[in-house]
Amino acid sequence: MRVLITGGSGFVGQRLCQRLSEAGHELLVVSRDPEAVRSRLPTGTDIRHSVLDFVESPPQAIVNLAGESIAAKRWSDEQKTRLIDSRVNVTRDLVILCEQLSQRGDPVPQVMVSGSAMGYYGDQGDREVSEETPPHDEFAHRLCKRWEDAAREAEEFGTRVALLRIGLVLDADGGSLQKMLPPFKLGLGGRFGSGRQSMPWIHREDLVRAILFLLERDDLEGPFNGSAPHPVTNAEFARALAGQLGRPAFFPVPAIVLETALGEMSRLLLTGADMRPKRLLEAGFTFRFETLEAALADILG
Repeated sequence: MRVLITGGSGFVGQRLCQRLSEAGHELLVVSRDPEAVRSRLPTGTDIRHSVLDFVESPPQAIVNLAGESIAAKRWSDEQKTRLIDSRVNVTRDLVILCEQLSQRGDPVPQVMVSGSAMGYYGDQGDREVSEETPPHDEFAHRLCKRWEDAAREAEEFGTRVALLRIGLVLDADGGSLQKMLPPFKLGLGGRFGSGRQSMPWIHREDLVRAILFLLERDDLEGPFNGSAPHPVTNAEFARALAGQLGRPAFFPVPAIVLETALGEMSRLLLTGADMRPKRLLEAGFTFRFETLEAALADILG
């Protein structure tokens, strides 16, 4: 199968490309600098500057993981616009690709698995969150909703769309865990704020397996929570990570410090949602790493 991946050179995308290549699929990847990312991707990957460059060699499936890091910079109005545009514009290009193929009478991609995030739900306090839970209206929700709405437009052309609302992705060589490790290894880690906020998480291998599952199951569409079955609170995460490293977790970061340093972006660290993968489990997906302790042991053991 010819699979087009946006964000294919990123933390999740690289591992996904590796697994797709091992399974014998043909890879199409979008990158602003093809030569710079070529060494990170499997041999033979077709890398082009734009989604629309693939109109003459159309994909059969799409995985949409593009988007500027939501935690890279303080959320000024300008940065909020960049965060939205980096996701929505690429997604709209994917829909335009489907539209152009449809107008030409060519087969459109059979499926699009489009990334979204746990931020779709906003702050949910202590309540358990499934795909049916109404969201709390705040910036993270509005960003994810616009991203998902843009992806759903591909349905008009006959493409099955699955939306994957991704939790904190864990592995050693990237993502949030890589940033957390240095202070925790020094025994300087601890909870953020009260520590009671939920932290839905998922091992990177299980996330890649979930994407492949949604690509292959032609009866699955709509939103899916991409997180392990057993989320933890921030305090529990800090204790588990410190315990795996054999270090204490005695250095909490007060909420006021994060709010002063990060402004509105501090909500990423101080609020959460007890997100559960209800629809993935109902569809028969099995997690290799159901508990945080098992995931951290695999990653750091």
